[in-house]
Amino acid sequence: MTHADLDQSPEPWLTNPFDDDKLKEECGVFGVIGTAEAANFVALGLHALQHRGQEAGGIVSYDADAGFQQARRFGYVRDNFTSHKVMETLPGELAIGHVRYSTAGNKGQTAIRDVQPFFGDFSLGGAAIAHNGNITNAEALRKELVERGSIFQSSSDSECIIHLMARSMGRTIPDRMEEALRKVEGAFSVVAMTRTKLIGVRDPLGVRPLVLGKIGDGYALSSETCALDIIGAEFVREIEPGEMVVITNKGIESHRPFRPAKSRFCIFEHVYFSRPDSILGGRSVYETRENIGRELAKESPVEADMVCPVPDSGTPAAIGYSIQSGIPYAMGIIRNQYMGRTFIEPTEQIRNMGVRLKLNVNRALIKGKRVILVDDSVVRGTTSRKIKEMILDAGAAEVHFRIASPPTAWPCFYGVDTPQREKLLAATMSEDEMREHLGVDSLKFISLDGLYRAVGEAQGRNPKSPQYCDACFSGEYPIAPSDQITNGFELKTAAE
Repeated sequence: MTHADLDQSPEPWLTNPFDDDKLKEECGVFGVIGTAEAANFVALGLHALQHRGQEAGGIVSYDADAGFQQARRFGYVRDNFTSHKVMETLPGELAIGHVRYSTAGNKGQTAIRDVQPFFGDFSLGGAAIAHNGNITNAEALRKELVERGSIFQSSSDSECIIHLMARSMGRTIPDRMEEALRKVEGAFSVVAMTRTKLIGVRDPLGVRPLVLGKIGDGYALSSETCALDIIGAEFVREIEPGEMVVITNKGIESHRPFRPAKSRFCIFEHVYFSRPDSILGGRSVYETRENIGRELAKESPVEADMVCPVPDSGTPAAIGYSIQSGIPYAMGIIRNQYMGRTFIEPTEQIRNMGVRLKLNVNRALIKGKRVILVDDSVVRGTTSRKIKEMILDAGAAEVHFRIASPPTAWPCFYGVDTPQREKLLAATMSEDEMREHLGVDSLKFISLDGLYRAVGEAQGRNPKSPQYCDACFSGEYPIAPSDQITNGFELKTAAE
């Protein structure tokens, strides 16, 4: 296998120039089989999935003459996988790719070896895998594998899958992948490839998304439907929880390698992670977020002059709140669309400007008005305080926060980079204490039942058998975070 790696680490200011106080997206995966120049389609798909990971990206392709080829780069897809010079090194009708934000491994110390897809050269032939999610028993698996002689090349939990496959005695690579994934705990949507097969797998609970599309005579696998749209692929269906699909030029085979389990899809995909033009579970993400705003207006009305979103993730919920409440919607905050990784390296003075580099208040609209600010979440509250100060500086009479998710009081261990629990505002403060801390006239979050109603569960959340994974709100983890518990993490008690 040949490759075009850059053996360097990214400048930290390029990957996270400002603390934007948001839960970081997990990762995005994409694969194509049965089309000429498959890697070009993968690059387009990854571009559409860029919101799921901006730190790095990689593509592996296979061509009968050239064999397996790979390219891995730090930064945005548009900066790395659009030149003819790079893409001509990735020939073939089969390719997979990955965009990354580090949720496991050495966060903040990323090396090129941590960038997926990962490749393994087995006795049965080569295989590459790209993983979205997080393996909750990765430390235990890694320790066991190292003791048995495995040599790891990265700090990523995903590499465990390659080593487990290498030790399997399965007769085919899909057989080996099945055996490996049965030993893995946690959340995983995997897109993989051999010389002739494109493979997609979701964990038994289906925590992370994965969809199937048809493009010409070939097929595509993607984290979200919006990436199928960009390549002109027809959405076929979602890969079901606990399902493995093996796609060749002869068609699609479906396997069920895991014990049946009740689906627990991540509800925060509906709130924030997925793009609003994607479809999740047959539902428009945009319409769901608008419904969240409507529910929020029903639960927490307040007299005001305008409803303003915190762009861009708060926009659909703000529209829903405005429609339901009858209070006019206004773009009171404008986002600088050109603030990206190509911006000048921040000095300390520029860092102190903080959120003002990304957002600016529309003073003509705000002055003298009672303003409802709608945002998707409050994590540590640092950005919320800065935005409140900007609104007041612009002359607002009152500032009311309405949050389109319940209080985030617990960390996620399933593929989302979450601060430690003690750094989550909702873990240490009541709603009233948070309102006082943020210095706003009122602060209200949508209830967990309200969120469930917004995503289509008319009766709200079933407390005995929740329909989604909502651990970041409820503290009820559907998959035990084994490594974290071993390292001292305390699960929710009956008193909480």
